[in-house]
Amino acid sequence: MFVDETTVELAAGGGGDGVTSFHREKFRPRGGPDGGDGGRGGDVVLVADPAVGTLVEYHFHPHQRAGRGRHGQGSNRKGAEGEDRVLPVPVGTVVRDEHGEQLADLAVAGTRFVAVRGGRGGRGNAILSGPGRRVAHFHEKGEPGRRRRLVLELRLLADAGLVGFPNAGKSSIVGWASAARPKVADYPFTTLEPVLGVVRAGEHDFVLADVPGLIPGAAAGKGLGHRFLRHVTRSAVLVHVLDLAPLEPGRDPESDLAAIEAELAAYDPDLAGRPALVAANKVDLPDGRARLPEAAAAATRRGLAFHAVSAATGEGMREFLYGLGAAAAEARAALPPPERREHQLVTVEPEVPIEVVRDPDGRFRVRGDRPERWVAMSNLDNPEAVAYLQRRLRRAGVEELLLAAGARPGDDVAIGPATFEFTPEGGPAATASGDRA
Repeated sequence: MFVDETTVELAAGGGGDGVTSFHREKFRPRGGPDGGDGGRGGDVVLVADPAVGTLVEYHFHPHQRAGRGRHGQGSNRKGAEGEDRVLPVPVGTVVRDEHGEQLADLAVAGTRFVAVRGGRGGRGNAILSGPGRRVAHFHEKGEPGRRRRLVLELRLLADAGLVGFPNAGKSSIVGWASAARPKVADYPFTTLEPVLGVVRAGEHDFVLADVPGLIPGAAAGKGLGHRFLRHVTRSAVLVHVLDLAPLEPGRDPESDLAAIEAELAAYDPDLAGRPALVAANKVDLPDGRARLPEAAAAATRRGLAFHAVSAATGEGMREFLYGLGAAAAEARAALPPPERREHQLVTVEPEVPIEVVRDPDGRFRVRGDRPERWVAMSNLDNPEAVAYLQRRLRRAGVEELLLAAGARPGDDVAIGPATFEFTPEGGPAATASGDRA
């Protein structure tokens, strides 16, 4: 089963909680805080793997989750980190978010993309104790693991892509030139999924892709070809396969070639300037040989190399493949070398800055990664932990933003799932409620 696009639901592992602990040893009744930190949650990582050919695994198993970090323990023992979830994907996979924005292009084998980062482990009371707080009687909870919905889109890596109308003989060309054995029949849309074949032509080896047939309107979603147009975007050379003996009446080489070019340009304007050849198939048939001069003239008007071939008898195939191999090698040599990086660290979730907005119910809401993370990792039932959180928020400038937005003492302030009573510096300690949000 060939799957070239799927949506996955990824969940990073949550961080482990820190611990509140005090050293207990004979003859040392006040040994001090020794609560260890929680372990970091595991990441979800996509890796371009040449051994993987399709995205079918994630079509049937779209939910993938990394391991959670373990909680800290006494005696300054840190919790174990959660296990990363490594997902092998085909080389050539493009990663997009749910809004369609491209996040990564895994076009080089071994490239790693951290799709969702694990939550931070909470700090224990040992590290929270210090000069300003001799003994901390609280710890931090682990940061919850983030979730993300991504779209994985596979684009085949082929040196040359065959494009043309259904039943033009593209699959027959691939079958003649390589060991690939695509399904061949005398009816439209025989090819329902792309087929790759490895071809050796003299000193050139190249990969040839058979893309399902295009029809007018394919770029707008008509027919089958629009689902597979993405696979020709990586081809260094395009081969326009013309059917010299079409089944449908009223077709001719000039109109077929114009329709193919229009669909490619409508899908991706960059394809219009891609190196291309024309292969006129079925010259072994009397009707096909009669249309040969018309097809050659159409290619000449566009300045494209022309080859008359028959995938059924092999006529002209050797010369065509040698010319295609040379064109593919020349096009590849003109491309800049790919940047080979074992690790591709892309910021998939850039930090959201701190801001204050007014909810419809009149509450002030503080948004931003840092304050929301601090609240999620704080034990709001512990007054000492709430006071520490309040100091962190003040140092981050939250109080100034609230005052600038018009907040007054006693107003409700929501941060994440919790609601606080706004208490400017110098006022009474803040109170918090997790069920008022």
